[in-house]
Formats: sequence, C-alpha cells, structure tokens
Amino acid sequence: MRTQATLKVETRNTRGKGAARRLRGAGSLPGSLYGREIEPISVQADIREFTALVSAISVENTIVELSLDGDAPRRVLIREIQRHPVRPDFLHVDFYEIRAGEKLKVNVPLHLIGIPIGVRNGGTLQQVRHELEVECLPSEIPPSFEIDISGLEIGDSFHISDVDAGALEILEDGGRTICAVAAPRVVETVEAEDLEDEADEDAEPEVITARGDDDTDGGRED
Repeated sequence: MRTQATLKVETRNTRGKGAARRLRGAGSLPGSLYGREIEPISVQADIREFTALVSAISVENTIVELSLDGDAPRRVLIREIQRHPVRPDFLHVDFYEIRAGEKLKVNVPLHLIGIPIGVRNGGTLQQVRHELEVECLPSEIPPSFEIDISGLEIGDSFHISDVDAGALEILEDGGRTICAVAAPRVVETVEAEDLEDEADEDAEPEVITARGDDDTDGGRED
C-alpha cells in the first residue's frame, strides 16, 4: 500500500469535555496519537483539513503521513473516529503510529462484482458481511477484496474461505457466509371471493330475539 494522504496536527495542551467543545467551536478537532513505542500524545487538527482527508481516502486502510508540530512526518493509520450521534460532526480522532516490520490488524472492505445468475432468474442476493479482518504488514494492506459473484445460482453462497487473500492472514472463520442467493419468496394469493366464502362458512348465525318473547322468558327463572 502506498501512502495516499498527509495531515498536519499540533500538540494539544487542554483536556476535558469542556475544552474539547471549545476547541471544536474554534475549528479544531481533538485527537490522540499513540503506538507501541510511544506514549499517547494529545493532538488537534484543523477540522476542514481532516474532513477533506477522510472524504478522499479509505479510512480503514490508508497510511497517512502525520506531521506533528512541523516535525518529520510519522506514518499512521486512523484507528477510530468519533462522530456526533445526531449531526454529521466529528468529535475526536485516534491516530496509530506504525513501525516498519510491524504487522497490523485491519478491516478490509468487500466489493461484490457482477450480477449472479440466480438473481437474473428471480433470486435475491443477500450480503451479510461487508468487510474482513486481516493481519498483515502496512505495505500489504489492500484497498479491498473484490469478489466475483456472477456465477452464483439460486441456493449458492460465497464463504470467507472462498476469498483469494493471497499471503494475507484472514482472522475470521472461513466457514462464515459473505453472501448468498436466496430463492424467490412464494406468496400465496387468495382471491377475494375465496376469502368471502371462507368467512361465510366460519361465521355463526346471529339470533335476534325480542325481549318478552316466550322463548326468552320461558328459560328465565324469577
């Protein structure tokens, strides 16, 4: 994988929810930089620059060159982005510094290619997995796994073990399903007349007897 993005950050000296709120109000995004060989560092980035960055890359598996306080760039991955629960605002970001020779666990997106034969014949494609967790060197992280599903017929499925991952180690059960082509659902249609006939057969006759009739009073004891 080649580095595809750069970002400048500064050391952040303030902490706490109130300070973070004021920081975001001033146009900066609070974050953290950490790794196996460094102590966590509180940082801040320009929100507009960060927004432009994440809109242009695959966040999970793109190496970013992060310049801290104007120093030489560090190679990092974006590990976590916190967003506002209602608004599309960024709240916090975590950067993980990577080292040469260090294997990483990352999630790689799954892209399905083609229209299955079974779908052309009336079936329905059901995709249950959209990414796979793998372990590999930073330089080996693929942008995605492309899966050709055009040959799947009704009743066929594609499993994790069917993915061509090359030398990458997939950290998930190979027997799990990624997608399948289900048979079309058969809905039994009942004509309105049939429904009416069934209703007539099941309904019990309603007996209306006027108060004071012999049949009614005769069965009542005073």
